[in-house]
Amino acid sequence: MAYNLSDFDYHLPGELIAQEPVKPRDHSRLLVYDRKTGSITDDYFYNLSSYLVKNTTLVVNNSKVEKCRLLFEGGSMEIFVVNTINHQTVEAMVRPGRKFKPGKRVRLADKIEAEVLSVSADGIRTLKLSRPLDKPIYDPYRATPFPPYIEQDESLSEEYQTVYAHDTGSKAAPTAGLHFTDNLIEKLKSRGFHWTEITLHVGLGTFAPVKSENIDEHIMHSEWYRINEQTATALNRSTHKTAVGTTSIRVLESAVSDDGTFQPCSGETNIFITPGYTFKAVDSLITNFHLPKSTLLMLVAAFMGLDETHQVYQHAIREKYRFYSFGDGMLIL
Repeated sequence: MAYNLSDFDYHLPGELIAQEPVKPRDHSRLLVYDRKTGSITDDYFYNLSSYLVKNTTLVVNNSKVEKCRLLFEGGSMEIFVVNTINHQTVEAMVRPGRKFKPGKRVRLADKIEAEVLSVSADGIRTLKLSRPLDKPIYDPYRATPFPPYIEQDESLSEEYQTVYAHDTGSKAAPTAGLHFTDNLIEKLKSRGFHWTEITLHVGLGTFAPVKSENIDEHIMHSEWYRINEQTATALNRSTHKTAVGTTSIRVLESAVSDDGTFQPCSGETNIFITPGYTFKAVDSLITNFHLPKSTLLMLVAAFMGLDETHQVYQHAIREKYRFYSFGDGMLIL
């Protein structure tokens, strides 16, 4: 069946877009949807263990968000580092674009300049910085890359990291993991649930809008991932897997072999999961509530069904769940 972009649209009242997280993290709400029965249960994330399948392996993304936004002149000038070629050469989105023309040297701050080496068709600049990017001189200008629907607030910087994040490289947080606390993780392990980590560095393509009404024409972004030997062993021993977040699903479905096993590996994935996809590696999913018409919502619809997704989202809106990155969570069984 062919799907159009409009099939993944819904109306969300603006007041349901969460601007800050719940504290403690695990006191966010939890919507539990059972695909076998179609039942919806409203609870809180700290009760997650009551709903997980016995002995499931929770697969989490340990990528850490890097402060890749550089804000100068009080925030009126910005370099958003998309890719680091070397310590002094980067690919970046810039603002205002008129200042960053090819061949121009732009003064960013005292003793910091950027030379514009080239401009790509999509507006990405290749910049040569006068100082290596890893130097402390940039520290006053670094900012957390909150998504555009969240107001920039550096006091929330640590809240935009999972408690288990340690491999720096993401441009956005793997937000399904934001609900976990150290205490909750220990509680889950003590009750027999298994825990293993993969790495996928979330790219800006996560937020790239789908522009074609025919979703099959959308070119999916690629993201770097890694599965180490310890994780591959844990996955191969597992009889049931619960992916924590769409990023974990992207890794598992990209790396699984035809016989359902895993090997240590790393690489790029541009997997585009839409309704009709047959899942080979994931049995349950923990996720947040996603933007209309987004590739993330399409992935969720592939996992639980498009009609079912609309029904669950309308329930969440009626019950005033909090949406998006700092919002509430959902467990799909």
